[in-house]
Amino acid sequence: SMPSEMLMKIFSYLDAVSLLCVGCVNRHFYHLANDNGIWLKIYSSCFQPKRTIWKMKSEQTETVSLGCAALCDRKPGYWKKEYIFKQIAAVKTRVMRLVKPVDPYTGLPCKNKEAMKASGLSWIIVLKDKNGKEHVMEKANLSFKDTSVTILWYSTNWPCLDILSTLKLFGVTPLLPDQSRAPSKNGPRRRSLIAEYHLANLTESSAAVGADKLVQLFSLNPGLLVGLWKEKNEIAFVMASLHYHQLLERSTLGSATVQYVLPPNKPVLDDVDPEYGLHDYSLHLDMHGGSCTYLCGTFKSLSCRKGDVENGYLRLIVVSLKDNTKHLPLIGTVGLSWETDVFKGNVKDCYVMDVTLLDETGKPFWCFSAPVYMELSSRASSLYDYMGHIYTTDYADSEGKVCVELEWLEETKEYFIVNLVLYISTKKVNNWYGTNY
Repeated sequence: SMPSEMLMKIFSYLDAVSLLCVGCVNRHFYHLANDNGIWLKIYSSCFQPKRTIWKMKSEQTETVSLGCAALCDRKPGYWKKEYIFKQIAAVKTRVMRLVKPVDPYTGLPCKNKEAMKASGLSWIIVLKDKNGKEHVMEKANLSFKDTSVTILWYSTNWPCLDILSTLKLFGVTPLLPDQSRAPSKNGPRRRSLIAEYHLANLTESSAAVGADKLVQLFSLNPGLLVGLWKEKNEIAFVMASLHYHQLLERSTLGSATVQYVLPPNKPVLDDVDPEYGLHDYSLHLDMHGGSCTYLCGTFKSLSCRKGDVENGYLRLIVVSLKDNTKHLPLIGTVGLSWETDVFKGNVKDCYVMDVTLLDETGKPFWCFSAPVYMELSSRASSLYDYMGHIYTTDYADSEGKVCVELEWLEETKEYFIVNLVLYISTKKVNNWYGTNY
């Protein structure tokens, strides 16, 4: 019942995000919030006009505002669209400038964290129950490492595990990022689907990767960890490990229903090298458990002989059992830290492994970030330098496998990596290099 003129006066005091929200109330508000006069004022406050219009008067020349001529010959909503497109372009330019410098050790952008902040990027999970109802979880803690970010969601209002069917992980970006303040949760935002997980029969269908007195951890590929309360068998927290490789693209360029698909690599053929694609790999390896980093190192000149390609895998030996000069200690007590609103804990012998394997040109070839655990082996140690318990860590996906062997040194109370081998799928190598191993 309020006159349109009065509503327009109120709308003229709103910022861009609030104006877009008001336009979603009803059709009448939408048309009023599209007013070119209001949006031209917002546009002009952020961007310099491209041109000025000169009007001749007696004995003087006057500069007329861009809006005086532009309001008459533009359709309603024109300046709204111009403002949104220009803001998106400005953010894109700022982000592209940040991701341009590349770290020579990881092959990844040096300023990933800054680029994500500039884009206003955050991550949410949406749990869907068997009736189709969605439960959105946004409260999260972020932990940035050299090559990955770990996101921990926790709440006191998790839906019952028995009724849940799927969990979707989304990257979320505000339509209009504002560098001066935190992104508004009520403002217009875009969702980009990163991964979807099935939660039905979680405890039977997924791998248990450790437990402490309060929680038990279950792993789902790729990179998801679900913590369940032991007493209630209900969700305590959800943790996702996301590798930086193409993370910005995966978090912003997909849609709410379809994941962003990485562009296929165009192989560069080499008819001269008989072992093309088998040598000069570089590995950057991170092992961490929340706030603590246990190992961070780069290993260069990794190779595999043609005769060692077997069972569909290339074998890249990073740390050899026979060469004790290259055995690596893990710093600190290995464990994965977690927390909720009320409790904190640390699951012993569980950690996050970040693998960044670069090809001979320094381009990311195989990258992942995933929670893993150390399992006590029944084998006795054959190394006189240690003579302690042997532990193994194994990871596998469609592109390769990682096998780690560790020995516990009782005297110094620390683990040593005595064997570390990467197995790369020949299918992955052949697609990448255009070879036929």
